[in-house]
Amino acid sequence: MAGIELDRRDGVLTITLSRPERLNAVDGALTEEMLDVLNGLMRDPSTRVVVLTGAGRGFCSGMDLQGGDPGGASGEGRVQRLYRGIARGGEVTARLREIPQPVIAALHGPVAGMGVSWALACDLRVADPTTRFVVPFVDLGLSAGDCGLSWLLPRLVGPARAAEICYRAQRLDAARADALGLITETAPEGGDLAAAQALADELLGRSPYGLSRTKELLNASLDVPGLRRQLMAETAVQTLAFFSEDLAEGMAATMERRRPEFRNR
Repeated sequence: MAGIELDRRDGVLTITLSRPERLNAVDGALTEEMLDVLNGLMRDPSTRVVVLTGAGRGFCSGMDLQGGDPGGASGEGRVQRLYRGIARGGEVTARLREIPQPVIAALHGPVAGMGVSWALACDLRVADPTTRFVVPFVDLGLSAGDCGLSWLLPRLVGPARAAEICYRAQRLDAARADALGLITETAPEGGDLAAAQALADELLGRSPYGLSRTKELLNASLDVPGLRRQLMAETAVQTLAFFSEDLAEGMAATMERRRPEFRNR
């Protein structure tokens, strides 16, 4: 697998997003590799805990917008490719919630865009002081409904805080993310993976049945009105945003380090 690396140890599977030269930006190939692994975990009783992390300087910089359409090359039209690419990223979010194993995110550096959704879809999050959550969507001309974010974030921090973070395209450093309850445990700089694996070892001492069923029940309690219905709505809105003039302006302004001038076109 070119986009991820796997390490299996004593009932723990560590999945490392491995495109460090792109800050682990997500392309279509990486998404499909993630889905292959997560689908396998649905029927893998030997793996009891999963750790998800990123190689290099950050966890994940989000969708690889500079790498072309996230759906990859195909005979489809651009709308269809974009829709499929975004929807498949959302499918990773759903699978992280649905697999029976608890998932621990080991976070450092940028956690941006789609990477925020994937991190929040994990059951627990360990972060070092360099961690910063970046929710840039409305500054780019996109919706902050992205791969489950508008479903996950209000359930973790409450609807008012979620609105503030999304509307203001905020960056949350580790201290604020911790204060908001997004971080389970803090680690010294560079120590997030070791701390996450120590937490995984702790969970290995718990009842496997108890953990998997508890995860199942916790998810069921939150599933109103339903993640999959929300993903459908998010994907439609996000796909249409790619055809707006404001997206081009937001991307250009970001590259030029200036404030965008949106015209609602």
